[in-house]
Amino acid sequence: AVDETGRVVGWSALNRYHDRPGYQFTAENSVYVAADQRGRGLGKRLLAPLIEAARDRGLHAILAKIDAENVASLRLHQAFGFEQVGHLRQVGFKFGRWLDVLYLELLLHWPPSNVP
Repeated sequence: AVDETGRVVGWSALNRYHDRPGYQFTAENSVYVAADQRGRGLGKRLLAPLIEAARDRGLHAILAKIDAENVASLRLHQAFGFEQVGHLRQVGFKFGRWLDVLYLELLLHWPPSNVP
């Protein structure tokens, strides 16, 4: 997403979760919203198309790894049906401190019509 000045204020991506074939129906998402743009609904506008793209690709699960203190991102994902499935302690290091990371998961309808 770009603001009126051309500055990138948000982006989202759907990435392969793992290279092994057994994980071919699982993806990991990323959503970023600039700090000064939060609370304006941009995260919802970025996450919704990722979920639809995952369905269109015939994926079964989407995972999100989120800093345990990032309440806004946790709420955003939970609003779309993601559920917490894991809690990793002190696996991230950012801003001069160790961070816990929560795993959230959204299971999609299976099987989709475009997968044999």
